Amino acid sequence: MAKLEVRSKDGKKVGSVDVPAAIANAEVAPHALHRAVVTEEANSRQGTSATKDRHDVRGGGRKPYRQKKTGRARQGSIRAPHYTHGGMAHELKPRDYSLKLNKKERRSAILGAIASKIQADALHVVDTIAFAESKTKNATGLLSALGVQNTRRILIVLPQYDETTYKCFRNLSNVVVRTAPTKNPSEEAKCAPFSARDVLVAHAVVMAQAALAKVAEVWSKCKTHTPSF
Repeated sequence: MAKLEVRSKDGKKVGSVDVPAAIANAEVAPHALHRAVVTEEANSRQGTSATKDRHDVRGGGRKPYRQKKTGRARQGSIRAPHYTHGGMAHELKPRDYSLKLNKKERRSAILGAIASKIQADALHVVDTIAFAESKTKNATGLLSALGVQNTRRILIVLPQYDETTYKCFRNLSNVVVRTAPTKNPSEEAKCAPFSARDVLVAHAVVMAQAALAKVAEVWSKCKTHTPSF
């Protein structure tokens, strides 16, 4: 079990919190992290790319010239790929890029990603991340108090979606706001729960204490999956 400092929005230490060993000491499995990231990126692809092949391009129904005795290569249509305005060779058609990931493997990747940030001292716990007004200076003040304002990528984890707090961070290009795991579809549609990729690409993770409690409640008792090779 690891112990992390809990700070206020002013950056002052107000206490500490115990992180379950299942999270703090989770195995950082590269294969699970890789599969989780590849699956998430593949599932985010629309798969709507479409181009025309020689059968879809209008025209070219007539043979351009006779087959023999011209001294030129035989041709059947001016809409072949090697002609200007012809169809595309190896054309792109709409397809489904989605992949599947086992639930245990996904949880193993998330726990490993969180553990890596704890080991690197890149996880900052705040007693509460909530603001009365949706002003960007509230967000920048919090990041400055924690000393991460110049970090390239920052992940903010809220216990649940809060529109006012979300608007405070949305003007910051280096900040991504996510929520703790939730079973409410409407809340997930407004602000998705954080994933293993969100944690991995972030150079600093700022998490509300209530969000950390939800993470511990949902994932600390889960059995992780470690494939054997």
